[in-house]
Amino acid sequence: MIISDPIFYLLILLAGAFLAGIVTGATGFAGGLILNSFWLHIMEPNTAIPLIIISCLLISAAPIYKLRKTLNFSKLRPFILFGVIGAPLGMLLLTLTEPNIFKTSIGIFLVAYTLWMLISNSFSIKVNENKFFDSLIGLISGLMGGFASLGGLLPTIWVSLQRLPKNTQRGTYEPMIFITSLAALISFYIVGLFTIQIVYDFFKILPILMLGSWLGVKIYPLINEGLFQKIVLVLILMSGIMLLIGAN
Repeated sequence: MIISDPIFYLLILLAGAFLAGIVTGATGFAGGLILNSFWLHIMEPNTAIPLIIISCLLISAAPIYKLRKTLNFSKLRPFILFGVIGAPLGMLLLTLTEPNIFKTSIGIFLVAYTLWMLISNSFSIKVNENKFFDSLIGLISGLMGGFASLGGLLPTIWVSLQRLPKNTQRGTYEPMIFITSLAALISFYIVGLFTIQIVYDFFKILPILMLGSWLGVKIYPLINEGLFQKIVLVLILMSGIMLLIGAN
């Protein structure tokens, strides 16, 4: 059910923006998932997703620039190349399919994955320099970015499974979120899915998005490697639960 009361609309709009800004600033991840879980209660997907994509573009760009000398971008290229291809396909799917089916499927996967990883916290995988899997995940992530602004989800899981250092993990999935958001933004603009309401809402949330992102970036250096892994897993779990709730 879509909440239309103006006061609750504004509260949910701003609360989602602030929380997404803080979490993205601190971890480089989960902005789209958080915004999905808040804003799909007050907007239809065709309105919410373009606004979420613009917001993710903004709150991922600021930390990337701020932490550019700290992050390791060495694994990024194959994700980016195929992610850009996938984003327009995701936008097309958004206009053709039922979002609740997608949200339910992703939600179940996320909950199962994170519960397993939290129980088996010593599990990891070793990946050689074969770029096939990175490219495949980049393609699917681009599609998910255009469909539901979830472009950083699979790269986050993939680099987390490899137990890479936190600066390498963040240097892979956060730029991926930025690039897929940019590609999706261009696609949405070309097909005319932006409305005056989206622009109006964006200017309302802009200050609080930036404030949340700034606070999150200040928190990031305080998080050690072990805590970083656990925070990411808990965020993925919470996001999965929120997607399941929002699909019902």
